[in-house]
Amino acid sequence: MIRPSPQLYARTAGVLYLLNILAGFFGEMVVRARLVVANDPAATAHNILAHQLLFRCGIAGDLFMHLTDVPGIVIFYLLMRPVSPDLSLLTACFNLVQTSMLVANKVQLLATLSFLTSPHPAFTTAQLQDLALNSLTLHEQGFGVGLVFFGVTCLFTGYLIYRSGYLPRTIGVFQAVVGICYLTNSFALILAPAVADKLAPFLLPPAGLGELATCLWFLFKGINMEKWNERIRLGPLLKPIID
Repeated sequence: MIRPSPQLYARTAGVLYLLNILAGFFGEMVVRARLVVANDPAATAHNILAHQLLFRCGIAGDLFMHLTDVPGIVIFYLLMRPVSPDLSLLTACFNLVQTSMLVANKVQLLATLSFLTSPHPAFTTAQLQDLALNSLTLHEQGFGVGLVFFGVTCLFTGYLIYRSGYLPRTIGVFQAVVGICYLTNSFALILAPAVADKLAPFLLPPAGLGELATCLWFLFKGINMEKWNERIRLGPLLKPIID
């Protein structure tokens, strides 16, 4: 049986990662950043109702992002398994938790539409607008909680890449920085929201650039096949706990 080349897996991971980044950027920056007005339920409701298709496309784009997560998780597991089967599997589990949480979190966006477009005779228009904005706020908070698990994923992935030998250590450092940024931002959202608002402009851009650097490396450079074959020949750098 012909097995796909690790290089093909690396290129595929790069494509999936890029699609993931673009879909996430569209939902957050093109759609919700344009339509949601902070602390103004009426203006937010007006924008969403005036651009309802765009808002729905944002939800669809988010779901597409999470669809790319699943094969990407499997591929990263396969590419990192030669370093440590156990840690690679644990990393994949953390990433799956993150994806599952964020998919479930999209219900908050559907609730926003329900409050604004479906009959709710027990509530006034102003109350429904408040509930819609509250759903959007809960979505952002749920996103932050999910990124706790993604932050841990990035830390583990960074370590695996750093130790692999067949990928640049710089990319491993980038991934670790991404993890630290997301973890710091998410815990700040939970523990000190006012501080989180001030930290976000300093934490999120480096995280985005780190993810983009990793994505582009996998897409255009891939892995060092000579080092990969050497790693396969020598066996896992970190031996499995149970053989």
